[in-house]
Amino acid sequence: MLTLKLINEETERVIRGLEKKHFNGAKEAIEEVMATDKKRRQAQTELDQNLAQAKKLAAEIGGLMKQGRRDEAEEVKAKVAELKEASKALEDQKAEAETELTRQLCAIPNIPYDLVPEGAGAEDNLVVKSNLRECKPTDTVGNWDTVVDNGEAKVPHWELAKKYNLIDFDLGVKITGAGFPVYRGWGARLQRALINFFLDEARAAGYEEIMPPTVVNAASGYGTGQLPDKEGQMYHCDLDDLYLIPTAEVPVTNIYRDVIIDEKDLPIKNCAYTECFRREAGSYGKDVRGLNRLHEFSKIEIVRIDTPEHSDESHKEMLAHVEGLLQKLELPYRILRLCGGDMSFTSSICYDFEVYSEAQKRWLEVSSVSNFDTYQANRLKCRIRRTADKKTELAHTLNGSALALPRIVAALLENNQTEEGIRIPKALVPYMGCEMIK
Repeated sequence: MLTLKLINEETERVIRGLEKKHFNGAKEAIEEVMATDKKRRQAQTELDQNLAQAKKLAAEIGGLMKQGRRDEAEEVKAKVAELKEASKALEDQKAEAETELTRQLCAIPNIPYDLVPEGAGAEDNLVVKSNLRECKPTDTVGNWDTVVDNGEAKVPHWELAKKYNLIDFDLGVKITGAGFPVYRGWGARLQRALINFFLDEARAAGYEEIMPPTVVNAASGYGTGQLPDKEGQMYHCDLDDLYLIPTAEVPVTNIYRDVIIDEKDLPIKNCAYTECFRREAGSYGKDVRGLNRLHEFSKIEIVRIDTPEHSDESHKEMLAHVEGLLQKLELPYRILRLCGGDMSFTSSICYDFEVYSEAQKRWLEVSSVSNFDTYQANRLKCRIRRTADKKTELAHTLNGSALALPRIVAALLENNQTEEGIRIPKALVPYMGCEMIK
């Protein structure tokens, strides 16, 4: 969440940032936060004064009693009692203000960096790079007209999956429900090949592999920003009050909750393969056909904790890593810099990677790489201890998909189909043990 220091010292910049993110009632929300913070600080000031006065008076009681001035001592005792009673009321006021302040801050999104373009939605996202053609500064999703078309009719991945017995969507419905496919044979092997390939590439790039739990407590969901208001998209285990993770970002980033990290140990680079679970409430139509949108899917996540002055460089390195994966998979891709109105609640800047589906004639998002600045760290209480002066400050957190498997699989099947079978990209051949799925 945003820090009170930022809100109080750079109020206008915060309001402008929230408006850029199309957050309704930005000015009013910030004014409410400042008013509540003022109440909290006033209660704290009065409480401190009361406690100091009570302590001073209490110290006088013993002396008065020794001097035989019992009546005066009783009067002082009564004043101390009154001050304690008043202090209790002030403590309640302060606690109430703190609770309300936290509620208000949790409802306010992160503010975007200056590099984030103006825009209301996905059509306004900038296309900053593609391996199909050079991009112009004015290229947006709305005016992007490059598609892959080699003149051959392409079969969608759900038909290919059935033809080659790779994925059984109907069996998944029988066992669990829609959005929970069953991978089998070469389909299961392709999943495992991609997982191992992505993990090996992450390890080669210096990421420490983590194998975290796939269920987390509410504190973890709060730390990375899924809670308190995103629980509708998460699967909740009511009996134990635990949540199935929507991404490995949640458990991996929470490793550093309530932790002070020495500056010399940064940047921290972690990666993790997990299953991910998302309810995807309200999703329907062609966007959810086949592997396009699932409730359970495999994903490799990369997470970084870094200093404020180096986090931009970390972000660029993460973007280069994800792009390298798509290049090795020989897929047509484009990179989008998201506009203010299409960014997530918690990010300061975000780039999406999309691959082209030749059969569906549409772009499929396969990764988002974000810098959260101090927004998550403030919730997590994740701090850096500086080497020079031993002072502490909030860290920067970053994360990205490297990569999510379902749409990668869809694009690999559709874009590599031939009369002989499905061609396997060279980078995956050692993991698959074959050059073609037949």
